[in-house]
Amino acid sequence: MHSQLEEYFKTRTEIDDKTLSYISSYFKIKKTKRNEFLLKEGEICKHFYFINKGCIRLFNINKDGEEGTRYFHFEDAFGTALPSLINQKPSYEFMQTIEPSELLVINREDYFHLVEIVPQFAIVYRQILELAYLKSQERIYCFQSLEAIEKVRWVLTNQSKWLTRLSNKMVASYLGLTPQTLSRLKSKL
Repeated sequence: MHSQLEEYFKTRTEIDDKTLSYISSYFKIKKTKRNEFLLKEGEICKHFYFINKGCIRLFNINKDGEEGTRYFHFEDAFGTALPSLINQKPSYEFMQTIEPSELLVINREDYFHLVEIVPQFAIVYRQILELAYLKSQERIYCFQSLEAIEKVRWVLTNQSKWLTRLSNKMVASYLGLTPQTLSRLKSKL
């Protein structure tokens, strides 16, 4: 179960087997069901997850009861509610596995312990933060200026697996569209 995690580190930094084994020893296996919550709004995030199989969705629900998806994390990636994990303040979003998933979980204290004492882990953490920042900026600047059809084209070009693995409702909530609008636009492309 830890081989994917170890491969993830090997492709991102130079690391020896002893260090990989040490890092892996902090991660515990967690299997989830479809639509299982890992975190609910208002809870404080205490875990970081590596996805071996499945998908984690980060989303919030507005005052009108509408879901707004912030991001999807698929296989071979880390996922968490990063603002709550870092600040240890109540989360403003939910974290949910949207399909049966196999996760490797590490608690916050152990995660930041590894960041402090294992240089390769710190390198990967910095890469995770940088990617999260870039994705956030991409979403803010790109999606604010795009028309609905252009948003759908963006998904087709950059995240095509979303359209085969996720419901229209979830993809639409990421794009800020209704599921009906997404369906109509997909049929035009």
